[in-house]
Amino acid sequence: MCGRFTITVTIGLAERFGVMNCDVPLVPRYNIAPSQPVPVIIHPYGSGRICQEMTWGLIPSTAKDAAKSPRPVNARAETLHDRPSFRSLLGSRRCLVPATGFYEWVTMRKESVPYYINRKDGDLFAFAGLYDVWKSPEGQLLKTFTVITTRPNTLTARYHNRMPAILLPEHEARWLDSGCLSPEETEVLLSPYPEEYLAAFRVSRAVNDPRREGVSLIRREDDSVLPLS
Repeated sequence: MCGRFTITVTIGLAERFGVMNCDVPLVPRYNIAPSQPVPVIIHPYGSGRICQEMTWGLIPSTAKDAAKSPRPVNARAETLHDRPSFRSLLGSRRCLVPATGFYEWVTMRKESVPYYINRKDGDLFAFAGLYDVWKSPEGQLLKTFTVITTRPNTLTARYHNRMPAILLPEHEARWLDSGCLSPEETEVLLSPYPEEYLAAFRVSRAVNDPRREGVSLIRREDDSVLPLS
């Protein structure tokens, strides 16, 4: 699962992802939660890459009532080709979700303890995502997205049985390109991110409150890594 993440690096984000047009104010985010607006990168056919603000929690364009529609924040990589709601987006509405890390919670002595997982060098990476645009009867457009999850690498498996599908830099362009992906190619692109690039450490329980923000949320409280089970 991916239910909370960060974008702590914003300087150079557009250049890192080759964005031609960005109309989103880019500010560091330390506690991004579902239903919040997030900068998302798309590559519409016939144009350059664009960074747009979308809401986390997918509302299909086919939904009759956005207020009553389920809003999945995650989509399982293994079932994208099987579920009609995701299969229709897989061919033409793939996106990159910039991030620098994500949180997972572990139950220890009946308490839920948050851990932060990021790149060891603190650099940006991209989650693979799918997006859609819902149009209200009045013509209002609502752009939403979901983060794809995959099986965990050995490091992340200590904290959860799923992890966000972090794309290797060399796979980002193919994910953004329009056109169908075979199940075999999808599996390659959405494979678990190499654990040797990642670090994990305990952080403050203040992150439990999605209203909290600030660099203190990712301050290392305990640099121990959970042992292999």
